[in-house]
Amino acid sequence: MVDMKSSRNPNKSAVVACQSNNQGQQQGQASSPESPDASEETTDTEDHEEEDLGVLDDQRSIMLHLLSQLKLGMDLTRVVLPTFILEKRSLLEMYANFMAHPDMFLSITSGCTPEERIVRFVEYYLTAFHEGRKGAVAKKPYNPILGEHFHCSWYVPRDRVRPLRNTNCPGPNSAPTAPPGSPQRGTHGSSRRNSDCYRVRFVAEQVSHHPPVSGFYCECKEKRMCVNTHVWTKSKFMGMSVGVSMVGEGVLYLLEHDEEYVFTLPCAYARSILTVPWVELGGKVTINCAKSGYSATVTFHTKPFYGGKVHRVTAEVQNNQTGNIVCKAQGEWNGVLEFTYSNGESKVIDTAKQPIIKKKIQPLEKQGQYESRRLWQHVTASLKAGNMDVATEHKHCLEERQRSEGKQRAATKTPWKPKYFIKEGGGWVYHNPLWKAN
Repeated sequence: MVDMKSSRNPNKSAVVACQSNNQGQQQGQASSPESPDASEETTDTEDHEEEDLGVLDDQRSIMLHLLSQLKLGMDLTRVVLPTFILEKRSLLEMYANFMAHPDMFLSITSGCTPEERIVRFVEYYLTAFHEGRKGAVAKKPYNPILGEHFHCSWYVPRDRVRPLRNTNCPGPNSAPTAPPGSPQRGTHGSSRRNSDCYRVRFVAEQVSHHPPVSGFYCECKEKRMCVNTHVWTKSKFMGMSVGVSMVGEGVLYLLEHDEEYVFTLPCAYARSILTVPWVELGGKVTINCAKSGYSATVTFHTKPFYGGKVHRVTAEVQNNQTGNIVCKAQGEWNGVLEFTYSNGESKVIDTAKQPIIKKKIQPLEKQGQYESRRLWQHVTASLKAGNMDVATEHKHCLEERQRSEGKQRAATKTPWKPKYFIKEGGGWVYHNPLWKAN
């Protein structure tokens, strides 16, 4: 293993925090797989904005030493990267931030026709990446440790969810199913009634360490829709770039329509890693609904070596039975997107101006020991303070404990059992999904 820690001497406070966390982690793993209490959730105040990463001279020497030990195409899964390239959130929370427009997500099932529903899905899909990636800053989220999980919710005002185009078309969820007098948190922390908001709930878990696989699940019970995804982040060295393939797939379930939309995810690339690193997305992804016969192809274009624009994306939605293209899209995934439809209409979405609905999370003191924010709190605090040596020691502490627990399981021949997800075939499925409850 290539190990590029910025300090070799343990920090006393980091060791103490590590020992304290280790005791709590062992206890936390034995708890039942219930979701956190929604009544205790508060609006997230972290913005996770990352400053542009210009590599300093001492950091460049560390990177040069690391690069000298790597070979083209080398798998970076087991390579310990320097702490100064980390962003202050876990990969599991990054997946949650793809849901920053839950109003667009909920609007999908309100589409009157299969065509309208897949078009709405494509609109949501293309606008999801700018908030999840936080622009083009090329920092790396924390690698989740085995068993780590992240929970959050969004409360979406009903008037933010797009209605049906044809009011005469029978649509789902025409009346609220929850008691109208129940209190519920609003998008800005104020108390709102259930009749005012939809609740969207999210849970993610690191279900495998080698290979590194994450599962995440998101649902809105009232709208009878959910999405289940498993992703293996497979990274490799490409010279002056690092490529990350998102191996796996997601399935969006619209239970009101008995439709399933199977989709894949693009690759990510960190470019110019010795100067001012920046990130771009690349590759072709697909969205397919077998029942309706509609599909979509989305292409994330990498920048040509000479000239050309960055962050370009194009998409087409097709009726597979007729071969007709019913929608086209082009633009930048973190900028302006233009959609044109078969009826001659068009519209423009500026992702920078899209309103963000803040997620709600449990306060840190209420979180379980394996929840991302609590698990990485000392690393995050040290990064915020600019103390890379202490951040490195806290990070090393978590990694060493994970290795130790893995050796203990191997010695006792005890298989790892995730808390929220179950292995099914080649993928991972949430243990209590909506489609099994209906």
